[in-house]
Amino acid sequence: MQPDIIVIIPAFNEENSVGKVVNDIPKEWVQEVIVVNNNSTDATSENAQKAGATVLAEPRQGYGRACLKGMEYVAQLSNKPDIIVFLDADYSDYPEELPLVVQPIIDETADLVIGSRALGDREGGSMTIPQIFGNWLATTLIRWLYKVEYTDLGPFRAIKYDKLVSLNMEDKTYGWTVEMQVKAAKKGVKSTEVAVNYKKRIGHSKVSGTVKGTILAGYKIITTIFKYAWS
Repeated sequence: MQPDIIVIIPAFNEENSVGKVVNDIPKEWVQEVIVVNNNSTDATSENAQKAGATVLAEPRQGYGRACLKGMEYVAQLSNKPDIIVFLDADYSDYPEELPLVVQPIIDETADLVIGSRALGDREGGSMTIPQIFGNWLATTLIRWLYKVEYTDLGPFRAIKYDKLVSLNMEDKTYGWTVEMQVKAAKKGVKSTEVAVNYKKRIGHSKVSGTVKGTILAGYKIITTIFKYAWS
């Protein structure tokens, strides 16, 4: 029997891409697509709704806050999903690869699946040099401190809903993805990676596209890795 899957998409000023992301998700695979409008000043909400997504509002800025808002919504549902998929709204991932990302969970070989851009085909210029280095540094530290092998902190990921709840996710900004991975490692959650392809995003990145965003994200990721290693 096919599992119930809900997709959560945080979105901040992604009016030109969010509809494409929602439209490219294989609808026969998912129960609901949730777009969390993270204080956008453009037509992100309207375009997500036109594409058929459930739209939630999270006016407090922060990637993690948007993800947590989506989880709050799911927690209120009478029929809980089996799997949650997280996906970015900038159209840099290939939403049609969702079946590949969830398959290890369906096969019961993993409870958490990271879509690895490092293992897949990456379009030239789709990731900045600081992003590539930061991913290498972060995954190296995770291997040293947690004894778990990752090649990426990619945002395209799937996790069993009950395992996600058990992680007690807290991060409200840039540390969301790495918090999930290191907490999973500490709790012994079975994890794996699958190769996903990656292309240049639509529009300008609010994180890697600025020096400030790159520095803040890097700092938060590294401190999060050490925080849970020593807690």
